[in-house]
Amino acid sequence: MARLLMVVLWPSFLVAIVAEGFFFSLFDPHELATSSFHLELSPLATYTIGFFCFWVFCALASMLTYYLVSTPKDREAPF
Repeated sequence: MARLLMVVLWPSFLVAIVAEGFFFSLFDPHELATSSFHLELSPLATYTIGFFCFWVFCALASMLTYYLVSTPKDREAPF
């Protein structure tokens, strides 16, 4: 289980760092507020929430890739 977590979470963590860097180099956190719903968040809070959103999205993509590549024998619990 720990190996599975590292295979999924570590690459998704690294990709989330790059994705956040690209995203927030194009968009200012103050410009992301919509006209109907506005939260007063500091830029640091916006960066943190954005990073965790990117990390979750990338982790789901990594988990899907792992699931599609692994065979049923790989998914069995070792005894």
